[in-house]
Amino acid sequence: MQLDIAPNVKQALDKGRPVVALETTVITHGLDFPDNVEIALAMEGAIRDEGAHPATIGIIRGRITVGLTAEQIEAFGMADNIAKCSRRDLPMVISAGQDGSLTVAGTMMVAHGAGIRMLATGGIGGVHRGHPFDVSADLMELGRTPVAVVCAGAKSILDLPRTLEVLETQGVPVVGLGTRNLPAFYVADSGLELPGYVENIDDAIDVLRAWRQLDAGNGILITVPVPQKSALDRDEISAAIDGAVREADEQAVFGNQLTPFLLKRVVELTGGRALSANKALLLNNAETAAVLARRSV
Repeated sequence: MQLDIAPNVKQALDKGRPVVALETTVITHGLDFPDNVEIALAMEGAIRDEGAHPATIGIIRGRITVGLTAEQIEAFGMADNIAKCSRRDLPMVISAGQDGSLTVAGTMMVAHGAGIRMLATGGIGGVHRGHPFDVSADLMELGRTPVAVVCAGAKSILDLPRTLEVLETQGVPVVGLGTRNLPAFYVADSGLELPGYVENIDDAIDVLRAWRQLDAGNGILITVPVPQKSALDRDEISAAIDGAVREADEQAVFGNQLTPFLLKRVVELTGGRALSANKALLLNNAETAAVLARRSV
């Protein structure tokens, strides 16, 4: 895989230092400017504060770039025409010399190619509500790419029971860090029991080491609840999501435009409280991933 790896990231990898990959669709499709740039840079700062190296990954004029600069992150945050790229989209965007932001799936693929073993994100994709055949490529990538992903579970807008079933089929270990139930992005507890549970960081590191020793070729999911002070009420968020899903169906929004549409409407329907929760969980996940990366090297 041909990659443009930033000098500071390459140096960290060459010296065996901890590196945490960050995806870019949260910048281009998840949050609006200037919130997107502020949280992207804050996540990088949190990773550095915990003793690891951030590597925000995107495509710049057809070149896969591992370790975007602050200026490139800001340009991504202000642009309105950057392609959203999973694994399937990379050949077209690269050959056309375009800019592209990477989903969790795309970031996992590139991170593995660069030798990065840890990724922090908000929430993974999954099975869409009312559309059981609309399954995020994130789940399939977790089944075949050995990168650890730290997240606040799957996005609340999804069909969470079916999402867990697909992860099981893909052979992906799903571990709750400090929670026995699946976190649901804005909500700390979905009520769905997880197959794995660890009480603290030390136990999570033991699981990560065991997973790496197996060398089974699949990813692992470490789920961390949104900080309690920023978590939303389950009933409130369910009502907002139901309304957003109805609007999406009425407007025939589907494919890779569905998740950005739903996330934006949920923020609007909750009076901005969903945005505050999103920012809090993104920062918390970055910090957690950095600690895990540093202590499990």
